[in-house]
Amino acid sequence: MSRVLIVSRPQITGLPVSVIAELAADLGPLWASQRLQRLTGRPRVRAVGAGARYKLVFVDRLLAALVHLRHGVTHDVLACWFGVGRSTVTRAINEIRPLLAQRGCQVEPGHRLRTLAEVIEYLGSSGRTAIIDATEVRVRRPAAGTEGRDRFVSGKSKQNAIKALVITIAQGRLLFAGALRPGSCPDITQARDAGLVDLLRERDGLEILADAGYQGLGAQTGGQVMTPPHRKFKKNVPPWWEEMFTQRRRAHASRRIRVEHGIAHLKNWRALARHHGRRELLDEIVRAVAGLASEGQTARPCSVATG
Repeated sequence: MSRVLIVSRPQITGLPVSVIAELAADLGPLWASQRLQRLTGRPRVRAVGAGARYKLVFVDRLLAALVHLRHGVTHDVLACWFGVGRSTVTRAINEIRPLLAQRGCQVEPGHRLRTLAEVIEYLGSSGRTAIIDATEVRVRRPAAGTEGRDRFVSGKSKQNAIKALVITIAQGRLLFAGALRPGSCPDITQARDAGLVDLLRERDGLEILADAGYQGLGAQTGGQVMTPPHRKFKKNVPPWWEEMFTQRRRAHASRRIRVEHGIAHLKNWRALARHHGRRELLDEIVRAVAGLASEGQTARPCSVATG
């Protein structure tokens, strides 16, 4: 397939031409530097640069990785598109994906967030409201007899999954995706293990919206994590209280729903909407896709939430 055709069609890569050009400019020197280190980091018979030239240049390697993450196109098909062997495409994707994962989420031109600590620092300095939630990615179940095999069974989806923590701003733009845990891990436990409570204790005045799965974090963070109101009456509920309770829950849900839009941007990338056999690569894939999804959101600004 023509390189020009792939670049000119945002439906193929999920990114506009300007973002692809920026990726090529930023990652090209890093890829060349790592390649040189691999070549010079071992005893050699021939000089560096000897032998046949690469058939798959860096730009084509980048495009192959983007198409694979966006649509889940197999390595065999990509090899046919670019006129190379399957092993060449596999090696190219394995080289480009870590570079994409290292970029982090772009919140504005020139500003990226890579860790949860950086996210909390950004929220504190900008005064923005954040929304937190978790999403599941299907994975292959560990082999029979493997220790901890049942921990990957999600009680929600009844499938083998790994759970990723997702944080967006109030408009749905991605700030963070990561802190992976097995599918059986409760949402609140995942947030605690990721260090969110400790980070919020060092900050004051933040507002983070969450669903009922995070009830309890508000008390541990000085009210900075806001969850839906509790139902106080189990029977003989006064009509006036039931109406107020419903209005408060709807108001909270109407603000929190934007995190679902951010998760939808992630799941538009087929790499996070398919079954994964190699669980050890999922953290890298999640971070790479989150960075690319945030690039697309920055190129197409989110609408401002109302209500």
